[in-house]
Amino acid sequence: MQDIKTVLKTYYGYEEFRPGQEEMIRAILDQQDVLGIMPTGGGKSLCYQIPAIVMEGTALVISPLISLMKDQVDGLRVMGVRAAYMNSQMRPKEYQQTMDDLLNGMLDLLYIAPERLDNDSFLHMLQEIEISMVAVDEAHCISQWGQDFRPSYQNILQLRDYLHASTPFVAFTATATNRVKDDIIHRLRLRQPYLFTASFDRPNLYFSVIETKKKVKNYFL
Repeated sequence: MQDIKTVLKTYYGYEEFRPGQEEMIRAILDQQDVLGIMPTGGGKSLCYQIPAIVMEGTALVISPLISLMKDQVDGLRVMGVRAAYMNSQMRPKEYQQTMDDLLNGMLDLLYIAPERLDNDSFLHMLQEIEISMVAVDEAHCISQWGQDFRPSYQNILQLRDYLHASTPFVAFTATATNRVKDDIIHRLRLRQPYLFTASFDRPNLYFSVIETKKKVKNYFL
């Protein structure tokens, strides 16, 4: 198994982890469920990408937006990581190539939308490959108390019945009240998860109000 700090340096160009990242990564490598609450830009994706690179098998990443998963995969491929995605906009040839790579164990990460889990044949196919972990991005979408509740996220629960019992489920979000956090744990059936909440203090950001003496009127035609 590769050393995670070597992976951090080799693929991401960083010498040190940010607070909480190394602990969450090591928890995942120990096959423990994880819930990480970190601000946008805080390095959430790195916390599941590095274990996916290190572990045997393919990490299944649930992502809500096609554009988001494409950006992630494009970035990973530039770094030399074996990553791919599946979505409804793929051409048949692209889809088949991704399926072949998946079945032949040639992917470290596969990004999918939660709607993909409606497909019974896809779920049964997952039993034929080694799934290293399930990572849920934007995990607040599964909570009925979250501001972006997305019913299709309920499909993720089905994976528990198709994957090995020891497969870690990890969830990350940038926004979660205590009520949403508890709902995520309940709805994903996270088993005594390792919990980490990053500081949301952003000293490089500030708000200011400047009073102007001349106001320009806007006219709408």
